[in-house]
Amino acid sequence: MSMQPRLDSLSRRHSALDAKIHDEGVRPMPDQRVLMRLKLQKLRVKEEMDRLRTIS
Repeated sequence: MSMQPRLDSLSRRHSALDAKIHDEGVRPMPDQRVLMRLKLQKLRVKEEMDRLRTIS
C-alpha cells in the first residue's frame, strides 16, 4: 500500500501551517500562544511524515 497520498496531504498541511506561522509572526503584535500552538502542530505533522517515510 502506497503512503504517498498521505505524505502529500501531510506536506500540504505542513506548508499551510508554515504560512500561518509566517502570517502571525509579521503581525504588529503576534500572539505568542497562537505561534506556539501552530509550531507544535507543524512539528507533529513533520514527525508523522518522518515516521511514514521510515516505514516505506
